[in-house]
Amino acid sequence: MMNGSQNQNWGEGESSSSTSLSSQRDVEDDRMIALVLSEEYAKLDGAVGRRLSNLEPVPHVPRINSFFPTMNDASMDHQRLLQRLNVYGLCEVKVSGDGNCQFRALSDQLYRSPEHHKHVRKDIVKQLKDHHSLYECYVPMKYKRYYKKMAKSGEWGDHITLQAASDKFAAKICLLTSFRDTCFIEIMPLYQAPQREVWLSFWSEVHYNSLYENRAAPIQHKPRRKHWLF
Repeated sequence: MMNGSQNQNWGEGESSSSTSLSSQRDVEDDRMIALVLSEEYAKLDGAVGRRLSNLEPVPHVPRINSFFPTMNDASMDHQRLLQRLNVYGLCEVKVSGDGNCQFRALSDQLYRSPEHHKHVRKDIVKQLKDHHSLYECYVPMKYKRYYKKMAKSGEWGDHITLQAASDKFAAKICLLTSFRDTCFIEIMPLYQAPQREVWLSFWSEVHYNSLYENRAAPIQHKPRRKHWLF
């Protein structure tokens, strides 16, 4: 026979286990919804690409973030990006500037919601871990340290994670950038044909957003802003 203390502990254990199972089911449900949305929205690809079909893309070179602009340069870059968006009739779905912006923007393009960014980051890090031979030559540090660092929420994505995302999701990732001499960067999967397109705006080394035609942009909630976002 259990005494009162044992009975209480058993009840607490049962409650904890039930909560854990419920949380696991919620995560699995979210992933299933995300997968269905990804397959559905993949049918809508191509609209942004048609608007930029006259641009010659610059080949992508995977690299980590090593240069960050001054506030003055960032302001000028931002104005240049806004001008390019206006010229091509495009708009950004703005995502939070919390260090997860690349993954939020990818999530929005893949699943029409930035809120699946944790799953996107997890999938990209798994790609980095499972296929290290594809990426470690671009990483100027211990590779295990790199992908473990990239697994942390709030760690900024770089051009290596973009390549890993392209490979993981079989997606051609296209960046409309704020660079003076490089307007359009195209990232292709290394060993497979792309099955869809992903369009991001890239305020150089500062922020990523999700990119749409003006007429096709979804209604969005205003994201939390960081001090360096205008």
